Amino acid sequence: MLVDGKWVENWQPVQATDEKGGFVRQTSTFRDWIVPADQATEDTKFVAEAGRYHLYVAYICPWASRTLMARSLKGLEDVISVSIVTPVITDQGWQFDGFPGSTEDHINGVTYMHELYTKADPNISGRATVPVLWDKKTGTIVNNESADIVRILNSGFGELANNDFDLYPEALQADIDALNEKVYPNFNNGVYRAGFATTQAAYDEAYRDVFATLEWLEQRLSDGRSFLFGDQFTEADIRLFVTLIRFDAAYHGIFKCNLHMLRDYRYLDAYVVRVLDLPGIRSTVNLAHIKKGYYSIKALNPTRIVPLGPDMSAYGLE
Repeated sequence: MLVDGKWVENWQPVQATDEKGGFVRQTSTFRDWIVPADQATEDTKFVAEAGRYHLYVAYICPWASRTLMARSLKGLEDVISVSIVTPVITDQGWQFDGFPGSTEDHINGVTYMHELYTKADPNISGRATVPVLWDKKTGTIVNNESADIVRILNSGFGELANNDFDLYPEALQADIDALNEKVYPNFNNGVYRAGFATTQAAYDEAYRDVFATLEWLEQRLSDGRSFLFGDQFTEADIRLFVTLIRFDAAYHGIFKCNLHMLRDYRYLDAYVVRVLDLPGIRSTVNLAHIKKGYYSIKALNPTRIVPLGPDMSAYGLE
């Protein structure tokens, strides 16, 4: 991690634990916003412009993949460029090294993500995470919180975006927030709480939360609705999908969330197929990166052997 702008120790998946030995996730550092040009004032720091902003992501990372999904659905592929790190997290964290399906750093030419963070703030302390929304014009990080970035992409680019999809409609905002508050700790972060637990009690609690939430979601979808809020696809669906699509390939095995597989849930299984069929979504899922990345975490899998399965051809993924 970084301390006062210097990389001081090898990357570790668990930086902090609670009193039960449970995994505690770090909070994000950069929390600025982008404003559509027609709403900007002379004091606006970050104004929406085509070609000005760049996303740094990892296909392995569900949080980063949220932003790729939002970018695709909002039609911002030609407005916001992208660089993709290798899926294997090195002793210095995320790296650009030419792994198939990854890229170089097209904008700053760095080797490690932590170098990008010190470009933005030479005295920064903390972890160098993805996603990162970068401003080419001022040479700094706008935001590194995926939940913020999804909302920025949804509403911050005005007419530059395809507004057929409103991922955070005003009429549903309170309901979306409430659902996110249930799904995030118990499922999105619940699988990490299980995988990185350092005590049996912490693991048991997380495991139960994960499968209780899956049962609740299965019941919610059993009434025939297409998405979590009926026919309207929202950010809540993005947040759920990125964890579901990784479940059988990674969390069931390496994170020991092995009571059931996703394919055992009739309605959730069908839901994943519907989401994959939305415009541009399938291209945001790279199964090879997901498996290589999770099974290369030395603390969980010292041999770094990547399993050949599971068979996910039913989703059109190999």
